[in-house]
Amino acid sequence: MSDSQTEWWAPARPGASEAPAPETRRARDRGRGRAERARKARRRRTTWVVLVVLLLVGGAGYLVWSMLDGMFEGNGTSASPTDFPGPGHGSVEIVVNPGDSGKAIGQTLKDAGVVASVSAFVSAYAANPGATGIQPGTYSMLLEIPAADAVTSLLNPATRVETKLTVVEGKTAKEIFAVIADKLGVSAEDVEAAVGDGSAIGLPAEAQGDVEGWLFPATYVVQPDDDAVAVLSAMTAKTVQVLNDLGVPEEDRETVLIKASLVEREGKLEEDRPKIARTIENRLDEDWTLGIDAAVAYGAGVNGTKLTQEMLNDTTNPYNLRKIKGLPPTPIASPGTASIEAVLHPAEGDWMYWCTPNLDTGVTVFSETEAEHAQCVADLNAWLEENPR
Repeated sequence: MSDSQTEWWAPARPGASEAPAPETRRARDRGRGRAERARKARRRRTTWVVLVVLLLVGGAGYLVWSMLDGMFEGNGTSASPTDFPGPGHGSVEIVVNPGDSGKAIGQTLKDAGVVASVSAFVSAYAANPGATGIQPGTYSMLLEIPAADAVTSLLNPATRVETKLTVVEGKTAKEIFAVIADKLGVSAEDVEAAVGDGSAIGLPAEAQGDVEGWLFPATYVVQPDDDAVAVLSAMTAKTVQVLNDLGVPEEDRETVLIKASLVEREGKLEEDRPKIARTIENRLDEDWTLGIDAAVAYGAGVNGTKLTQEMLNDTTNPYNLRKIKGLPPTPIASPGTASIEAVLHPAEGDWMYWCTPNLDTGVTVFSETEAEHAQCVADLNAWLEENPR
């Protein structure tokens, strides 16, 4: 084998034995240019990253500051909020509105001169676990008191300026007007005028503008600045709430209230009301007159014990249920929850009459026959002779 022949397992590469050509100046310049451009690109990317980070940090800082705005008032050199040392003096009335936050209450107190700063109150509010229990209303507060004392005062029921108004079951609208007038220091005529067509007090359309039966009997809290419209609106809203809670459809509301008002005026004891409701239904089913004297008296404008035979025979009175079949045109009083529930769930029975022979005990006798009822009426008349009203 010749010395110049390449081994078969290692083929010769053309030019393999040649030395690499030296790098030219142009090539070196191109390399340096690429490196410089890469460095500039990296610097630009770094600059943008820094700017983005600064913007994010600045935005977060602004958000935090906005949330804490008012927490640190004063000259800006101290994080401690300005506060009054106490003990306070004089008095001022402030109003906490529904939905007011701690900061909103603090602003109200600061504006009234109760606390020295909003931030002091916010700090005291946050430090008192019961502060979230502060109720809307009007409060009588001392002036220039420590913020912690202001929180404590707002949680004290004794500082609330309010009047309680109670309406009992079975009262007519006119009787309720008189109660409202007495509490507000106005005339009953002014209260009645506040009803208007009912729209101002939220009277539902099915009431057809007549407020009778729609002023729910309950105890209401009257604020110092409440007027007749506010009080009447609360009573109407309560009636709507009770009817809704009991599942009464809108189209049945007025009828339910009419029947419930009859039950309310006739039933003295709660256990008798479902029976009276059933007897009313039985009479309506048989196309009888209801014969309820409380309705006759309402239409005549007198107390039930003052009814005369002429009133009982008066067919021009649309509430004369002795002479006119069916239900009266409106409720005759404001019924309570028990009477409404009795109408919705009457007792089972075939009674056609009821009578209360003793008005002191209020026990009602239910009868299926006219003879049984006649005996009860005789007992009532005898009791009335012994106990004149």
